Amino acid sequence: MAVTATNLVQGPATLYSAAFGATEPADTAINTAPPASTWTDVGGTQDGVKLSIDQNYVELEVDQVVDRVGSRLTKREFTVETSMAEATLSNLSFALNGGTSASGAGYSSFEPSFASSATQPTYKALLFDGWAPGTSAFTRRVIVRKALSTDAVEMAYTKDKQTVYGVKFSGHYVSSSISPIHIVDQTS
Repeated sequence: MAVTATNLVQGPATLYSAAFGATEPADTAINTAPPASTWTDVGGTQDGVKLSIDQNYVELEVDQVVDRVGSRLTKREFTVETSMAEATLSNLSFALNGGTSASGAGYSSFEPSFASSATQPTYKALLFDGWAPGTSAFTRRVIVRKALSTDAVEMAYTKDKQTVYGVKFSGHYVSSSISPIHIVDQTS
């Protein structure tokens, strides 16, 4: 089997957030950063930005055949995971799906939302730009259109490690005509 070295990818990604339903950059704008008026760069990350797509299939079977006859998709989960290296209050608010921020002379503060479980959460859109296969420095853009931080968020202060916010965002269904995820590669 021949290996195409230009199809090997390595390197960091830049993570952005926006309000759910935000205007997405056109596919033709793949080689430029998304507009700062809509998309917020969350800053430095550690250990990369990881997209996971978990698909669950149920097998179809019949008495007359020993092989799997077919399969049906019953569940799909999209997640984006990273560790935000800039331990700001705005990143903590992002990791906790919002809250109340305040600032004044010489201080800023944050309190997480104490909404009930019946309250509709504030979904976000996520976008990250990483490297794409190709002979030049091409970009791959991943957009998760409806996301929510759904895992524990830790903030550890230790003598020998940097404080980061580990976050895991779950993608959600958007509509019957809008896919929850969009991936585009720059090709020239």
